[in-house]
Amino acid sequence: MEEFHKVRRLPPYVFEQVNRLKASARSRGADIIDLGMGNPDLPTPTAIVDKLCEVVRDPRTHRYSSSRGIPGLRRAQANYYARRFGVKLNPDTQVVATLGSKEGFANMAQAITAPGDVVLCPDPTYPIHAFGFIMSGGVIRSLQAKPDDGFIPALERGVRHSIPKPLALILNYPSNPTAFVASLDFYKDVVAFAKKHDIIILSDLAYSEIYFDGNPPPSVLQVPGAIDVTVEFTSMSKTFSMPGWRMGFAVGNERLIAALTRVKSYLDYGAFTPIQVAATAALNGDGTDISEVREVYHKRRDVMVDSFTRAGWEIPAPAATMFAWAPIPEPFKHLGSLEFSKLLIEHADVAVAPGVGFGEHGDDYVRLALVENEHRIRQAARNIKRFLTTTGKHPNNVVPLAAHR
Repeated sequence: MEEFHKVRRLPPYVFEQVNRLKASARSRGADIIDLGMGNPDLPTPTAIVDKLCEVVRDPRTHRYSSSRGIPGLRRAQANYYARRFGVKLNPDTQVVATLGSKEGFANMAQAITAPGDVVLCPDPTYPIHAFGFIMSGGVIRSLQAKPDDGFIPALERGVRHSIPKPLALILNYPSNPTAFVASLDFYKDVVAFAKKHDIIILSDLAYSEIYFDGNPPPSVLQVPGAIDVTVEFTSMSKTFSMPGWRMGFAVGNERLIAALTRVKSYLDYGAFTPIQVAATAALNGDGTDISEVREVYHKRRDVMVDSFTRAGWEIPAPAATMFAWAPIPEPFKHLGSLEFSKLLIEHADVAVAPGVGFGEHGDDYVRLALVENEHRIRQAARNIKRFLTTTGKHPNNVVPLAAHR
């Protein structure tokens, strides 16, 4: 039977191939150390869970909630932006709660995209940044992902060679998967370019609080006038270890927030009210929970960089996020990220995310998630050292088991 049009526009989900191998290995009894999916393993802070339990006992909270977020939650998010970034937001017109930043991006794409609209998007990038617009009928023009001196020239080429003129530009710093971090000066240049060319900026700031070495990443909304063209998405999944709670936000330009809010009103009734109340308590907290989560990832980062480098695989230390963007070791680079990821499962009992899943320019890398404890990360390094020692000199002789099936 022929696939539906929108489904046909989506490429094969390469992560599913890795997931199948991972499940198969576990069914055979293998102890797979999973550094693939960015699925936080830390428990949600006790005070947040306690608030949820308290509120859920009130049957009045079991009814439909507010799609745009209860007023207290929107106020709490606005207050967070004021404290953290010095950005003033109107919680009634410039803040909307979303079911995570991923849903927010997808629904924004539905709200603003007409068939054939061009969207400028970094490559590699988190898949929903591109495919939310592809599923909405848009066209993606890829840009470099690194926020350096080459970014504005890349934007200029993107505008010059796009018909029609680009509708929007996607930003994601700190970046998933590359862990690149942007400066406020970079954002100033991008905002000036976007305003000159009447381009919407959609910024994914989901990793704003997972940073190391004492340099909090800025928000693009800190740039004067940025709110005229910008909506920014944040998430509580990583900041408060609440991935399954599905709570995030979109903030910024009133017209764009109104469009997103209207689309959402047709699609959902918002998160369960007790979740929204607990999220409000989290945002209104003193920041201790955030600091504790950040410190755990910091320690894991240092252990991974040190132990993997000692094992023979040099991992650049990420300045932020819960990921390391790791170049494939030279003897295996010709295989590409998907085949290398399969080898790691089958010969090292370690699962990683193939870089090609984030875009064609990610194929020389794999993404490593800091979602196992320090002991397990060291074990992964020992497994990888054994793999590299036994196969690194003759990688062409190592064939993934999947090739025989």
